[in-house]
Amino acid sequence: MTEHVIVTDDGGIRTIRINRPEKKNALTIAMYEAMVAALDGASTDDAVRCVLITGVPGAFTAGNDLSDFLAAAGGDSGFNRAALRFLPTLVGCNKPMVAAVSGVAVGIGTTMLLHCDFVVAGTDAMLSTPFVGLGLIPEAGSTLILPRLIGQRRAFELLVMGHPLNATHAREYGIANMVVDPQDVDAEALKAAREIAGLPAGAVAAARALMRGNQDELQLHIDQESRIFSERLRSPEAKAAFEAFFARKR
Repeated sequence: MTEHVIVTDDGGIRTIRINRPEKKNALTIAMYEAMVAALDGASTDDAVRCVLITGVPGAFTAGNDLSDFLAAAGGDSGFNRAALRFLPTLVGCNKPMVAAVSGVAVGIGTTMLLHCDFVVAGTDAMLSTPFVGLGLIPEAGSTLILPRLIGQRRAFELLVMGHPLNATHAREYGIANMVVDPQDVDAEALKAAREIAGLPAGAVAAARALMRGNQDELQLHIDQESRIFSERLRSPEAKAAFEAFFARKR
């Protein structure tokens, strides 16, 4: 486990807090592995009735740690494998998931929301998916889910052009359920999680499974995305984009 992911259980709610504020919650190998363990554990623990995923003030997550990404682009890195394990675990989690989003939600920080059942966004929330600008492609089934949810043109603007999405538009597009003041994000998300946890667990599970439908198409699509993503990660375009990014930071 890692101190950058804090997992707590209380009243039937498992809270997974991404906690690397000095890096805006950018995700490392260890953080992915900790979240996989927390979600897997929630799925097999009858005492857990709802999962709450949150971050810190100003940062849900800045997405993947690009230092690890650059290493993955240059060779056989465990980072890509750890990230890819997270996706089927997230999709396969059999407990309802609530997300509390404050500040930046970049890359996987946006696409993971598509698999949550209830999303609370702060007015400061800013969703973005800059995959293509880095020579990559979007992941987590977003290229299947988002066009169906918000339409092909809006999805293209977000996923391909990389234009950010503010909290108001996220709610209008059906990505977020509600928008609240940033200081109220955790409290409102916890309120929703407690409401869900207080419902009959079997009925919630059955209704949720029916609403989500057959996941085979989604999983096949995620597998296809992951395969292309891995290829793109080692492409000259991606290597050049990463090098340019780090050159700007120096």
